Amino acid sequence: MKNSLYIFVVLLLAASCKSKEQKVPESNIYPIVSNHGQYITFPDKESLSFFETEQLSQASLTAELSAPAKVAATVISSGEGAGQNIILFENSENASNYTQLMQHHINIKQIQNINIRQKQLEIDRIKDLLSHGAATGQDLLIAQTELSMEQTNLANEKAALIEHEAIIISAGFTPDILRKASAGTAFLICEIPENQISLINEKSSVNILFSSFPNEKFTGKIDAFAEMVDNTSRMAKIRIRVNNSSKKFKAGMFAEVTFKLDSPTSKGSKDDLVNISNSSLVTVQGKSYVFVKKEINFSENEVETGFERKEIQIGQQIGDRIIVLNGLNKDDEIAIEGVMQLKGLSFGY
Repeated sequence: MKNSLYIFVVLLLAASCKSKEQKVPESNIYPIVSNHGQYITFPDKESLSFFETEQLSQASLTAELSAPAKVAATVISSGEGAGQNIILFENSENASNYTQLMQHHINIKQIQNINIRQKQLEIDRIKDLLSHGAATGQDLLIAQTELSMEQTNLANEKAALIEHEAIIISAGFTPDILRKASAGTAFLICEIPENQISLINEKSSVNILFSSFPNEKFTGKIDAFAEMVDNTSRMAKIRIRVNNSSKKFKAGMFAEVTFKLDSPTSKGSKDDLVNISNSSLVTVQGKSYVFVKKEINFSENEVETGFERKEIQIGQQIGDRIIVLNGLNKDDEIAIEGVMQLKGLSFGY
């Protein structure tokens, strides 16, 4: 009997201890999302080690951009000793338009400097004869009609010149540059996205690698940006001038041009730009966000470590860095790893 009572007491104590163990609440290991996803906290401190962060950077940015290019034209001297050098175009349409443009220039000079002057002198002579009774009104009318015809011809030539000039400009050239280019010059044309234009300094040097000379590196100089952007591709042409005194480069050759990109600062400003890693940025419904690590105060006695979602205004991307125009403080610590997990918690997907 005593043994049975002893066993019963032991079992009762064991059950009591087990019941107490079950009543001990488990620690919360799940993140807490509050204020419509703006704040994400992690009661389990070990979970924070999953998210890598970096201090907000404020520095000058440089990067490189490579773009395919083609030798669009070369300039050679005329073997016949003509006053103008010969332009060899890769595109036959450009060659035709440039030839016609040059002919219109010649025609305009002929009409302005010779034809119209002669007709005006003829009118003055007939007027003088008419005043002395040696000519008739019909003679004067014929001379004035001939002058009017020459003026019409001049207007037509100028209109045709403008048409061909516009085609040449849309191809990345200007007639004046082509006319003045010295023999031994090659022009490359390449295209870059329009949002990179402000990052490239006009007249700066570029590195060039030609498919025909894979083991040699060449340098060129940005000659100009084209006057228009393609409405469909949103690409802008850049013309590059290269010394071709060796006559290595032929019209139609392929190449790759490497540009140096610089951060676009305000005019006259030397301030460095706030920038973030592109891995830290999330975009939702056209708005840009980052997650800033911070201590979040829920009450006087409750402080949790987590992340605050911040909406930012961004500028250009240079390499793997993105310029931030507004929305961050200089001492912010930004999440760069685990960002997609934070996005899912913050926005619910």
